[in-house]
Amino acid sequence: MKRTALILLAAIFMLGSAWSLDQQSLVNTLASTPPMGWNSWNRFACNVSEDLIRQTADAMVASGMKDAGYQYVVIDDCWQVERDSNGNIVIDAKRFPSGMKALADYVHAKGLKFGIYSDAGTKTCQGRPGSRGYEFQDAWQYAAWGVDYLKFDWCSSSTQDARSSYELMRAALDASGRPIVFSICEWGTAKPWLWAKGVGNLWRTTGDISDTWQDHKKWPDGSCCSNGMVDILDQQVGLESYAGPGHWNDPDMLEVGNGGMTTAEYRAHFSLWAILAAPLIAGNDLRDMKPEIREILTHKEVIAVDQDPAGNEGSRVRKNGDLEVWSKVLQDGSRAVVLFNRGTAGAEIGVSWEELGYPAHLSAKVRDLWQAKDLGEHKGTFSATVAPHSVVMVTVTP
Repeated sequence: MKRTALILLAAIFMLGSAWSLDQQSLVNTLASTPPMGWNSWNRFACNVSEDLIRQTADAMVASGMKDAGYQYVVIDDCWQVERDSNGNIVIDAKRFPSGMKALADYVHAKGLKFGIYSDAGTKTCQGRPGSRGYEFQDAWQYAAWGVDYLKFDWCSSSTQDARSSYELMRAALDASGRPIVFSICEWGTAKPWLWAKGVGNLWRTTGDISDTWQDHKKWPDGSCCSNGMVDILDQQVGLESYAGPGHWNDPDMLEVGNGGMTTAEYRAHFSLWAILAAPLIAGNDLRDMKPEIREILTHKEVIAVDQDPAGNEGSRVRKNGDLEVWSKVLQDGSRAVVLFNRGTAGAEIGVSWEELGYPAHLSAKVRDLWQAKDLGEHKGTFSATVAPHSVVMVTVTP
């Protein structure tokens, strides 16, 4: 009898180990390139509804964003109102009268994927019910609805340990039986890049982004932080080794098109997120985009840098005051390069082949991505005049 029990326990352990390996493999293949999609928060905050989500899905297809690679339509905070007597999460029936399953079905019918939001604490950042103590129950519900992506925030977390909290939700998602991309929104306070590979598919590295060029400030309650685009960028330096297929540093969602920056600044924002291999999660009103905003968000050559299958995150190779050079190694051995001028006057910015990891004598073709224009062969260096608060983005191909 004891021998039988021991054999049974060993078999269970072996099956569990194999299951864990399978789940690890699944986590790493869910987001083999940085996720692309849309999230409601930056533009709409709590003003969400099923009509908005349906119209956004329609617009993602009609605008060409789906064809450009955007997949996920994600509802952020404020869709939930309470828990019922059995502990099940209850949606806002006034704003989502058809229910989440019907809404997910609508999004899926467009060839897109459906995402939702919750929080590791007792309450969400807007005071709605969080998932603490209900992780497995919520994960099962999300799977039943057809959820493909979960953004998991970090409000009302009290003395919780971040790693343990997110590992618990990871286990709950695995047990749900549905592949769900897991977005860790812990704001970088517990340095998730050190432990979140295999737990989440992407993890926030900073506080929230704001629709500004530069504006680092604390929230009114003294907590951290609202960050302008370049504030966020500066906090990515040194993190590049932690990112790769299935596990991405997340410098927060895009503000492109929300009105707080110029077109040139939005182009810089998008270029730098692409060189960082960042998730490209749009946050504007897709139903009403100006042509120049649509052109930025759907620019296939810039998106191709972000989505390069090698999964390398770019890095800053030189900083000279307000003038910077960022570079990323692409799968074919070429380099994507951003010449970035964060200053208030136009300036010449150059890059040498040695800075890109090439020998100085090498002859290489240079292509301007935003202009979709070949600039001929160059030997040893390349330079360009870069307008203030702007970029020139090129590929360098031997």
